[in-house]
Amino acid sequence: MTETDHATVWEIKSRDFLLGGELGIEMEGGADNGCAMVGTGRIIVVGGGAAGFFGAISAAEVGAEEVLILEKGPAVLGKVKISGGGRCNVTHACFDPKELVGNYPRGEKSLIGPLHRWRVEDTVAWFAERGVELKTEGDGRMFPVTDSSQTVIDCLTGAARKLGVEVRTRCGVKEVVKKEGGGFLVRTSEGEELEARCVLMAGGGVRSSDARRPVEELGHVVEPPVPSLFTFHIEDERLAGLPGVSVPEVRVSAAKISAEGPVLVTHTGLSGPAVLKLSAWGARKLAEGDYRFELAVDWTAGRGKGNVEEWIASQRQRHGARKVGGRSLVDGVPRRLWERLCGAAGIGPEQTWAALRKEQVQRLCDEITDGRYAVTGKSLNKEEFVTCGGVRLKDVNLKTMESRLVPGLYFAGEVLDVDGVTGGFNFQAAWTTGRIAGEAMGEG
Repeated sequence: MTETDHATVWEIKSRDFLLGGELGIEMEGGADNGCAMVGTGRIIVVGGGAAGFFGAISAAEVGAEEVLILEKGPAVLGKVKISGGGRCNVTHACFDPKELVGNYPRGEKSLIGPLHRWRVEDTVAWFAERGVELKTEGDGRMFPVTDSSQTVIDCLTGAARKLGVEVRTRCGVKEVVKKEGGGFLVRTSEGEELEARCVLMAGGGVRSSDARRPVEELGHVVEPPVPSLFTFHIEDERLAGLPGVSVPEVRVSAAKISAEGPVLVTHTGLSGPAVLKLSAWGARKLAEGDYRFELAVDWTAGRGKGNVEEWIASQRQRHGARKVGGRSLVDGVPRRLWERLCGAAGIGPEQTWAALRKEQVQRLCDEITDGRYAVTGKSLNKEEFVTCGGVRLKDVNLKTMESRLVPGLYFAGEVLDVDGVTGGFNFQAAWTTGRIAGEAMGEG
């Protein structure tokens, strides 16, 4: 192994290729152009992420003899590496496809068929057969028992290596051209022209024009991309100085959309599963308003204003001499946050339950069940950055993931107009679409 100006060069012997651990590889000769070709890849996979790798592996498993992954970055499986805080949320323990599709703001109905063909249990079994056991956490998320994403990366790269899949890093795709006599010509960012029998587009989200161009030039319409999972910027005295405070069950609402789950106070506002779910379901509406909107927060997760009034009445009757701010009335709401909510309701630190005035009771009920917060912007969720938008599903045969417009062209993963909420759903969509596309290409 020697170092060049471009990247590490790996010695290649016969069909042994390729994977330099988590850093990816470059073939011998890469010092000149970054992705020189040895032979012709019958199947070219654009993108070395979860969907691309699983598609390539699946094609090879059903008999494809030449499979080549082209990854524009310096490393493969980058999102796998950082997801779940470095643990990799492989999938979600939701084994009924009809229930599972309810977690996809885009693609919900269309995914029923694909998720029947490659189910969550198929994903679990595939990894288990290769030595990666998954565990289920209380919220349904499934992680490797090692709590390390490297376990998943090693499994995927190892499977690809055994099957003879070739991988090239630092090798972007500039253009894909359908040849008149059949097959494709793939032009790389380095000016190479590679021939392929079929092509799988699995390069991730279509945020940039460079990512959209190859797809659009082949005649596909791409739904405009906008962020789908993001946190909310909120400057409010009720939250100031409370980063790290969390509440396990909260309902958040905006743009006539609601979501429930844990909420986390951050340095810039609010995050957590409930906020991320809301951002996913409201991705387009919130983008239209430039991420400036009013957020309603129910810290009781929907128990209702009537119940809160009864709680307050009980406190006044049984513990009238106690200070209102001394102890949180709502399970899961920490005292520091409770004190802020009381203050927002006009209740002083020394005021007792018995001394509450009628208007203070009503204001406290409102703060607890319908607090209003001005959102002034967003921050991307770096661990699970997902884009809303992509290739229109009506232009794809979801039984094979093949283009209805260009025979031999396939799609998998985030390049499609499919995205899920946080919790392993986006990876499951990647495994499912990658598997279906890979098998169809390999058997073709």
